[in-house]
Amino acid sequence: MNDIDSAEFPRQLARTGRFTHGAPRAFTVSPDGERVLFLRSRAGDDPVCCLWMYQDGTERLLADPAALAAGDTRLPPEELTRRERARERAEGIVGYAADADVRTVAFALGGRLWTVDTAHGTPRPVRTAGPVVDPRPDPTGARIAYVSGGGLYVVELRGDTNRALALAEGPHIRYGLAEHAAAESMGRSRGYWWAPDGSRLLVARVDESAVHRWWISDPAHPDRPPRSIAYPVAGTANAEVTLEVLDLTGGRTEVAWDRDAFEYLAAALWDAHGPLVTVQSRDQRTVRVLAVDPATGATTLAHEQRDAAWVQLVPGLAARTASGRLLRPREQDGTRRLWVGDGAATPVGRQLRAVLGVSGEQVLFTASEEPTEVHVWCHDPDAGLTRLSAQPGVHTGALGGPTVVLDSRTADGRTFTVLRDGRPVGRIASLAEQPVVTPRITWLRAGERRIRTALLLPSWYTPGARLPVLLCPYGGHGMQLAVATRDWWLCEAQWFAESGFAVVIADGRGTPGRGPRWEKAFHGDKLSAALEDQVAAVHGAAEHCPDLDLARTAIRGWSYGGYLAAAAVLRRPDVFHAAVAGAAPFDQRLYDTHWQERFLGHPDEHPENYDRCSLIADAPGLRRPLLLVHGLADDNVTAAHTLRMSAALLAAGRPHSVLPLPGVTHAMLSARTVERMLFFQRDFLRDALARTSRADG
Repeated sequence: MNDIDSAEFPRQLARTGRFTHGAPRAFTVSPDGERVLFLRSRAGDDPVCCLWMYQDGTERLLADPAALAAGDTRLPPEELTRRERARERAEGIVGYAADADVRTVAFALGGRLWTVDTAHGTPRPVRTAGPVVDPRPDPTGARIAYVSGGGLYVVELRGDTNRALALAEGPHIRYGLAEHAAAESMGRSRGYWWAPDGSRLLVARVDESAVHRWWISDPAHPDRPPRSIAYPVAGTANAEVTLEVLDLTGGRTEVAWDRDAFEYLAAALWDAHGPLVTVQSRDQRTVRVLAVDPATGATTLAHEQRDAAWVQLVPGLAARTASGRLLRPREQDGTRRLWVGDGAATPVGRQLRAVLGVSGEQVLFTASEEPTEVHVWCHDPDAGLTRLSAQPGVHTGALGGPTVVLDSRTADGRTFTVLRDGRPVGRIASLAEQPVVTPRITWLRAGERRIRTALLLPSWYTPGARLPVLLCPYGGHGMQLAVATRDWWLCEAQWFAESGFAVVIADGRGTPGRGPRWEKAFHGDKLSAALEDQVAAVHGAAEHCPDLDLARTAIRGWSYGGYLAAAAVLRRPDVFHAAVAGAAPFDQRLYDTHWQERFLGHPDEHPENYDRCSLIADAPGLRRPLLLVHGLADDNVTAAHTLRMSAALLAAGRPHSVLPLPGVTHAMLSARTVERMLFFQRDFLRDALARTSRADG
């Protein structure tokens, strides 16, 4: 790749939001399967999402932010926080909700509430009591609930009459929004749920009075006041989360469960059989599914799951079919299986990943048999199991009646197929740009654990040409990078390959897709197994391609991947010769309760686990070039991690480099930063490996 070509991909990656702009997302299918709502911007370099509808093979624009913008468009602070937790990269309409029949749709734009009738209407603004967050129509479409200023309100669409159902009793209390731990670590982004008849709501009340507070400032703008963040640091108090049933006339009924034993609200829903809530113990070893009597608030046990390490929360569970059969996971014979009612819906060896939706007695879900692939399956009690996705890749979907929208990421790109009764009947167009770099992947199974490993070599490589090695892992819980797709990180890896590296991406123990035992290798120690498996992966790649120069091996990563990269040069300098560690959580006591205590336990009870996995004490042992990168506006992994690591390295007299990024959050949304960071890392690693090679030689 020449210099001109090498510059084009970083520019494209940045301007396309990592190829997310122009791609449809957030699908909702009507119960009759006739209408599909979705969000999509108008072009691959346009970040502003519009609301669209697909019907009878055609697409129709329902709402365009450019035509609706008026007045003050500043986002409420709660919305900014919600977007950061969701890693939202788009602008414009980034979320919406519909009534049960998908006729009335509500969305917020610049804090204002809008509705649109999918049958024939045009968007109209709705008067509200204040800036709006997370508006949701009731199932009948007669009214909309929304959060404003920490309170929960309902507005009647006929007359725009607003009423407050619950107002915050203090500065650290709010209704209807998820707390930090739920949104960041549990996968629960919502805080209220409508009853099917629209007469009542199940609402979370969050009291963060006892939660540890952090202050996030912008050193590049000392004139601006710092932001206060309620952040439940490992071992400290969580937000107190309670549930209430609120009716439209002002009645309130508190939901009762043993909150001392089960302080986490993991999930909730309200279907035709009533409210159903999932609660989890602080040590995460027990999960209970509780049926709620909305009249009294009393709860009865519907299901309990226990595990000696932790109970893994499965997206979309618990849920029920139309007849009331409970959907739940069960870990058996090394497999996380889906159970529907009293019977197993999936066989041993097929790892459940998520439940996507329920329509009648049909259940749509994703599962893996080969960990580099995720497929969409439909369980029907009459027809049995049917796999709806065919090509190797990562697939997901949305269900409504006989219709499924299949979102497929494969080695050929990304497609969006509309299936009716399992047969393709149409496509929803993607306007995303095609990457100028195409991954050239050789798939390997490294070491005795057969670690799924992607090896990417330069297109110009010929046998006999020695290549330095670059590992680009995440390697942690909850995310895979070694998948059979053409995702942006694989394109990015090929760009590094064209720059002269042999790139290795491996998913070792702790990552999803290979069953509970594989994931729970992190229990008590979230580093040792992951680092050991990266070493096995690079050796496996070198066995396949002897031209890999293991005397010049670098590693780079972000978040857990950055932590793993730093650990590589600190603890295995015999293997790794340079590293870039971005947004790395170096001090394990500075991360949130739900995530950290899942793996390491409570720090007061298991301090040795935190000591074992924290890297700051390793600072005196650094012998390899290390670049630390951190966004100063990061409220997930705060810059304190990198600052403390740098201070420890300086105190030990160990040379290193630090790149602070003013105004950058954990998601790194700045297009200019995304572009220039690739060049900066590439040049740092090239120089570091050259210097290390000369020194070792």
